[in-house]
Amino acid sequence: MPQQPPIRSTTSPPPRPDASMSLLNNVMDHSLDEGYAEAAARRDAAEGGLPNTLRAKLWLAAGLVLASLVVTVGAAQARISAPVVAKEREELIDRIDAETATADELESSVETLRAEVMARQRAALRAHGGDTGETAALLAGATPVSGPGVKLVVDDAQESGSDGGGPRGSSGFSDTGRVRDRDMQRVVNGLWESGAEAIAINDQRLTALSAIRAAGDAVLVDNRPLVPPYTVLAVGDGKKLSTAFQDSADGQYLHSLQQNFDIRTSISEQDEVRLPAAPSLIVRTAEPEAADAGKGDGQSTADTGKGTS
Repeated sequence: MPQQPPIRSTTSPPPRPDASMSLLNNVMDHSLDEGYAEAAARRDAAEGGLPNTLRAKLWLAAGLVLASLVVTVGAAQARISAPVVAKEREELIDRIDAETATADELESSVETLRAEVMARQRAALRAHGGDTGETAALLAGATPVSGPGVKLVVDDAQESGSDGGGPRGSSGFSDTGRVRDRDMQRVVNGLWESGAEAIAINDQRLTALSAIRAAGDAVLVDNRPLVPPYTVLAVGDGKKLSTAFQDSADGQYLHSLQQNFDIRTSISEQDEVRLPAAPSLIVRTAEPEAADAGKGDGQSTADTGKGTS
């Protein structure tokens, strides 16, 4: 039985759903008008036709060249000015060395003049006072002394403690582990009271006119700064002096500083200690006026002169 050939449909395919939206499709597919596209192409051709990426690379290269030029110019200027700076530095160092040498010479001259003044003071005492003058010079600190005594060393604490009361709980010091001027005042007064005949702190001889003061954290003796540890040498009977000082109120004060604030102290008897003379000494003396002075008004006055010993 013959087969029937397949029947082919002669109808057209079904239309697209958006066939009625051809205008919108055209706008979406060709967002740039053909006329504008042609104008942009002509403009690129007139400007050389360089793509945007190539133009950006050229600008970057120009910026790098400019930065390199600035760095090169700066380096050249620095190289030119380097010898000038080095020369000024050398001149400044030379000036500092010269001024330091001048200061050393002046200090040496001061020491020489001080020694000369002390020698004249001793000579004047011997000439006018005899044995009494020598005794006065010894008591006034105008001559060096030596003999048995004690050595007392006072030093700052290794680590400063907080303010926790004690001898200087109300002092207001932020660092209570440092030795202060008033601590050294009490030490010296305690030694004088215990029978010391002469005292020196760090080879700085103390006299009746000496002052222990503070400048910031520094301790000054007669306006000379001292550096810890403070070594106090006192001439006297070593055993009696040591015992009397430790039993005194000032010795107990120092012991309290050691216990409460870790201030380091040590005292020892010495067979011989040597104390230098005071660097400078001015003794003020008062002398009565002549008998006929002040007769006109019935009053007499005393003239105060200044002498050296």
